[in-house]
Amino acid sequence: MNNNGLKNRNDISQDFKWDIEVMYPSEDLFNKDLEKYSEYAQKFVDMRGRIMESSSTLLETLNLYAEANRRIENAYIYAHMKKDEDNGNPASQERFSKCVSTLTKNSADMSFFVPELLEHSEEELDKFLAEEPGLAVYEFMLRQIFLEKEHTLTPDQEYVLALMSESLNAPDDIFTALNDVDLVFGTVIDDKGKEVPVTHASFSGLMESYSREVRKNTYYNLYEKYKEHNNTLAQTYAHNLKNNYNTSKLRRYNSCLDAALSGNKIPESVYHNLIDAVHKFLPAMHKYVAIRKRALGVDELKMYDVYKPLVKPVDVKYTYEEAVDLVCKALAPMGEEYVSVLRKGITEDKWVDIYENKGKTSGAYSFGSYDSKPYILMNFTGELRDVFTLIHEGGHSMHSYYTRKTQPYIYGDHSIFTAEVASTVNETILMKYLLDNCEDKEMRAYLINFYLEEFKGTVFRQTMFAEFEYLVHKLLEDGNAPTAEYFNTTYDELNTKYFGDAMSRDEMIQYEWSRIPHFYRDFYVYQYATGYSAANAIANRILDEGDNARDEYIEFLRTGSSNYPIELLKIAGVDMSTEEPVISALTTFAELVDELDSLIG
Repeated sequence: MNNNGLKNRNDISQDFKWDIEVMYPSEDLFNKDLEKYSEYAQKFVDMRGRIMESSSTLLETLNLYAEANRRIENAYIYAHMKKDEDNGNPASQERFSKCVSTLTKNSADMSFFVPELLEHSEEELDKFLAEEPGLAVYEFMLRQIFLEKEHTLTPDQEYVLALMSESLNAPDDIFTALNDVDLVFGTVIDDKGKEVPVTHASFSGLMESYSREVRKNTYYNLYEKYKEHNNTLAQTYAHNLKNNYNTSKLRRYNSCLDAALSGNKIPESVYHNLIDAVHKFLPAMHKYVAIRKRALGVDELKMYDVYKPLVKPVDVKYTYEEAVDLVCKALAPMGEEYVSVLRKGITEDKWVDIYENKGKTSGAYSFGSYDSKPYILMNFTGELRDVFTLIHEGGHSMHSYYTRKTQPYIYGDHSIFTAEVASTVNETILMKYLLDNCEDKEMRAYLINFYLEEFKGTVFRQTMFAEFEYLVHKLLEDGNAPTAEYFNTTYDELNTKYFGDAMSRDEMIQYEWSRIPHFYRDFYVYQYATGYSAANAIANRILDEGDNARDEYIEFLRTGSSNYPIELLKIAGVDMSTEEPVISALTTFAELVDELDSLIG
């Protein structure tokens, strides 16, 4: 036990840990995979200049590419997860650093492949595909590459860009260093009279405090620091935008948004449809904010009031075993196979690293390589939120399980556009199960509030972020210079639009844009909102239509990245090229707001 009351890693029973050691029972095997990666990478590089000599040389090159990446993926993910067990462990730090160095050393040299391939015509590719059956597995991957032909530079230019990747990532690195290391937000006295530091990890919990003074002090402690560094953070983000803009121009895209969506054949209308649909339901969001103001009994609702639960939760705690049982009962509509595989995985097959220990990475995730189990890291404390975390990450892991059983390595992952669907389908089914089996009025109000907060955070908030990103990129594309004042004003106006008149204007919220790390991955966050909407539509189909809808969804889980995201989701009965799934999800939100209004006097 350490001074913070947390157990050291060695004090946690093996029964509660994942068994990632089966990936590499010895350090020698890990090192051999790094060596094999370098060996295959070099053989791949040796193919430079002759990959399209014949169908057989193309197949040989692709097989080397797949084998090299499969080796380094397994080693990298193992090293990453070992470090996450205890970030203070020197051996884990050294192993991870060694893995990253090996990857970095070879990646730039391997960048020749796409531009060299695209020096040739798609007709030549068609000829090779017809004469070499072994290329069939790579056809979709190759078609994707040719889709981007007009945006691919010469081999030498691609090599230069690969070498410059570290410099181009500098704004993100600078933001991360400032945000995660240098910024210190002081301490507050919590509602138990204890002095606690305000950190990124503690912020959300403190903002849910039942003490308004605690919430206010936490809020101002955090945002005062972002205000102090407003100009530095604005310059950092402005250069990130300029990198996006310049790269999109170099690659001959119509816009930064076009560059972000093109590779997955996602129409720009999907992005705009999301924003337009959410705008239509802003009155429901405003009504929810007004309910919050009424329920809290405040003359002025402030931004530091938006996370406090409106209903004090019933004092319910779960053991891990009880959480597993609840998850499996709720998921019964997913069928016997799905539930039995998940139950076995999160219990006896030891997919899950369950409890917190000193140095362990906070939060939760589902991770793993193509050749490993679909592992889950979490920090279980027994709250209802932890049950949702388990079923959420279990959805990701089952997505990986079905994909890796069915797809070859090159299609064994998931696009961001589809990745959040499987997790949110599970969460939605759990929520509907809890509501269907809830007879206590207070508990029902708590659950609905919990559900609405998920909507608010994932659909409304992420769409507001998406709208901000679009506006600031458009400013630059129109020939104007982004400034701290523009970022602040634009964000402040959007926040007012999304929260409505019941929310009192707050001077500090204009700086919130400067603490969002996802803004350094351009046009990324909208996919949380589209994924959440798709998942709600799929969950409703499964619950309403039964086995056929479930089987179509399981088929979707098997597809990995073997087609474009919009096409894959159609397998599960959802067409994200239309507004309908988003409208359907937001209609559910509006109905729940009305019910909460009747439950909270």
